Amino acid sequence: MLELKGKLSELRERFEDVKNILKPKRLEEELKQLDQTMSSPDFWNDQKKAKEIIQRRKWVEETLEKINSIAKALKDVRELGEITPEEDTETWAMIDEEVQDIERKLKDLELKTYLSGEMDAKNAYLTIQAGAGGTEACDWADMLFRVYKRWAERKGYEVELIDITPDDVAGIKSVTVLIKGPYAYGYLKGEQGVHRLVRISPFDANARRHTSFAAVSVMPQIDEEINIEIKPEDLKIETFRASGAGGQYVNKTDTAVRITHIPTGITVSCQQERSQYQNKRKALELLKAKLYQLELQKLEEKKKQYEGEKTDIGWGYQIRSYVFHPYKLIKDLRTGYETGNVDAVMDGEIDDFIETYLKWKAEKEKNDK
Repeated sequence: MLELKGKLSELRERFEDVKNILKPKRLEEELKQLDQTMSSPDFWNDQKKAKEIIQRRKWVEETLEKINSIAKALKDVRELGEITPEEDTETWAMIDEEVQDIERKLKDLELKTYLSGEMDAKNAYLTIQAGAGGTEACDWADMLFRVYKRWAERKGYEVELIDITPDDVAGIKSVTVLIKGPYAYGYLKGEQGVHRLVRISPFDANARRHTSFAAVSVMPQIDEEINIEIKPEDLKIETFRASGAGGQYVNKTDTAVRITHIPTGITVSCQQERSQYQNKRKALELLKAKLYQLELQKLEEKKKQYEGEKTDIGWGYQIRSYVFHPYKLIKDLRTGYETGNVDAVMDGEIDDFIETYLKWKAEKEKNDK
């Protein structure tokens, strides 16, 4: 009983910490403002913005419901504990179950506090690039693409295909998608890096074991309010006919756009829209996101240089290993989290990896201060 009371006291302290970060009063005000915006007669004039507002409102409402639910449960359990005699083991067992349920809900709420970065609430551009290894690497890139699509579907997020280059035999050489949903970037930012696969290759007639690599890049979608200067004279803009595997991936048009940012050498392209104007607009959006990410990387590199550490930013940083043979194990090389449930992960169940990374990152930043 004393242990249970101590646990309850710990949960109350953790809950106060969460409230201090999430600020429920501010969320209540935001919910009112969102409702006012949605009641405006011209709300649906801009459907893209309207959908984003609806998604944000859903997130705010669900967060407030969880805060209020935990607050009520903590109050009820405390009051019940105060009037329950020590010898009433049946009631204390019921209180124990309720405390465990509160802790599960609180852990979910604590996760939201790790998503407090400037860009965490934004949509996310996600790019997957096959590494060296020909068809085997391209197939691995396609497998990763499915993982993130399935994950997004589970979260209720929308996946918009921006650009894709299929391989001639199987899989994809590269793909870029825009994942739309509250905190998509915050959740996915830890997926950036190199993902390694070890398996018996289905493309090897001798059934030998192969190691393949694919690089994942994640960038926030930048709002128009954020000023990323792009000079027209710094751009090389080309149009071309979209090509690839046909209907499975792309709509063939004569209006695909490729933009090269001359000072940095960054190249982006979009071939999914039917008009050159739309493809150009989306390509410029993607370029803006890449330039923003580049600035973040420069700041991080400078910070680590001052700290006397070797930077791990960039495509060469391996973050996760996927072993299908001779045993089954997926392991994050940063946090140490691992699982043998390969099938579930490859079907998009990566929340445990994401949540463990966010907690690990928050703890690391806390210790570095």
